[in-house]
Amino acid sequence: MLPKKEDKKSLILGVGLDNADGHVRITRGENFRLFGGSEETHGAMQEKAVKFNEKLKDRGKRLEEVSKEEFRDIAHEIGLSDKQLL
Repeated sequence: MLPKKEDKKSLILGVGLDNADGHVRITRGENFRLFGGSEETHGAMQEKAVKFNEKLKDRGKRLEEVSKEEFRDIAHEIGLSDKQLL
């Protein structure tokens, strides 16, 4: 059985792979979960996730409501490249 539209929840997942200090970094926020990375990488992921949410709010939309094209447009607006989007 598929979930009702109002029950649907989308998340942005960020994974940093450049951690050499052994510190485990995890950040949970509205619409996103971030794991790993160096302090610099994790901080950059946090900044992009917050900016993405601000762009959604500016558009009056929830993450579940944007199309793939609109998602990509927002990602490019905040400085994410196609290589960073999977």
